[in-house]
Amino acid sequence: MNLDQYLPVLLFILVGLGVGVAPRVLGWAISTGMGVNKPDAAKNSPYECGFEAFEDARMKFDVRYYRWPSSSSCSTSRSPFSSPWAVALKEIGPVGFWAMMVFLAILVVGFIYEWKKGALDWE
Repeated sequence: MNLDQYLPVLLFILVGLGVGVAPRVLGWAISTGMGVNKPDAAKNSPYECGFEAFEDARMKFDVRYYRWPSSSSCSTSRSPFSSPWAVALKEIGPVGFWAMMVFLAILVVGFIYEWKKGALDWE
């Protein structure tokens, strides 16, 4: 058995470990060496915004807070699928065309649901 074949794999593993571990070790060495890790009451407090928390963090949010992530997911999920589909439309034929139409119909149903719920309305 020739071990020279495994040298690239071993190097790949070592470089991967180095890239994953070296920044952590370097950050730890810099922070402890420079004396940055000196916690006080302000650093250990749950909020550093200048005033104490006045409500529970587990309160209910209005649907308007979720309007942009949910509406942008329609466009961001459509884009990566529609570009290759448009390029290869002749090769995939009618089955590929109708599969994309079903996908777009599902996105339109989600958009209509958001619209009916009032998630797209500004107040």
